[in-house]
Amino acid sequence: MTRRNADRAWPWSAATLLHGLLAVAAAVAAASPGDALAHAVTVGDKGYIQEISGVHLIPFAYLGAKHMVTGYDHILFLFGVIFFLYRLRDVALYVSLFALGHSTTMLLGVIFNVGIDSYIIDAIIGFSIVYKSLDNLGAFRRWFGVQPDTRAATLIFGLFHGFGLSSKLIEYDIAPDGLIANILAFNVGVEVGQLLALSVILIAMGYWRRTAAFGRQAYTANVVVMTAGFVLVGYQLAGYAVS
Repeated sequence: MTRRNADRAWPWSAATLLHGLLAVAAAVAAASPGDALAHAVTVGDKGYIQEISGVHLIPFAYLGAKHMVTGYDHILFLFGVIFFLYRLRDVALYVSLFALGHSTTMLLGVIFNVGIDSYIIDAIIGFSIVYKSLDNLGAFRRWFGVQPDTRAATLIFGLFHGFGLSSKLIEYDIAPDGLIANILAFNVGVEVGQLLALSVILIAMGYWRRTAAFGRQAYTANVVVMTAGFVLVGYQLAGYAVS
């Protein structure tokens, strides 16, 4: 199934779809607003980092890889980015743009102590998942008659994902001694984690694309991912409202 086919398969109006998904997000968020928290660092990891000072490359690289591999929002966006990419050079281009974006704002955010409220930045990251799913479904061409530059969108949303990472790092309250080396190690770990997640996704996608059902399931998969993005947005906004 290609984006052109997805565009022809789009059965709903923009208003119908968005109203339905916003209702889902609002219902989930309202059901448990106290749990609508931005995903923070684990207590054990945070305690360990706060107790050490100096250069610790391996622990920070491990934490970076762990955050990326377990970061469901980053994984969902990456899944959407490569969903209709069949050539490895295209995959490499888009993943590099994403990496450039999140590496830049992550490093600068920590160095200059520029953080964004975790609820707000995670809501934006959730919206990036919604955006990419809509793009995969050809919604923008159908609704507005234009196709946004997907390369620019990937880079821009990468910048926001990087602020999400920097906000988490600032929560660690890292000692200034060895800060630059440690956050560089964290960034290396993030890239390693991203490559591991990407490898698993590409292998699974390779098998899936060879099945006869891929054309039908691709549409459903993007709608499901889009719904998950709306739910993430609703959770984070609810958390912001009650925090």
